[in-house]
Amino acid sequence: MLVARSVALFAVAALFEIGGAWLVWQGVREHKGWIWIGAGVIALGLYGVVATLQSDDNFGRILAAYGGVFVAGSIAWGMVADGYRPDRFDVIGALFCLAGMAVIMYAPRGH
Repeated sequence: MLVARSVALFAVAALFEIGGAWLVWQGVREHKGWIWIGAGVIALGLYGVVATLQSDDNFGRILAAYGGVFVAGSIAWGMVADGYRPDRFDVIGALFCLAGMAVIMYAPRGH
């Protein structure tokens, strides 16, 4: 159950961070304005809060593992929100990142 909770927290964190960055991108690059930018900044702050809810006490481990989630989530977000079409190397790279995330976060440790 602990792994399922952790995975769910990573998914929520990804929504906030990737969504927040996308909102800022839309506000600045697509000239949608300060409301979009402000919403993005709030979402990015919420990402920081959600990351603290992981049960592991090691900030570096959490952030490193989240990096793999961020890579795969960013590709998925681009597909849904912007019509991005990843090639096989994008997909393979994202799978490597997720495998690395799983090793960093969920490998059995002897403590």
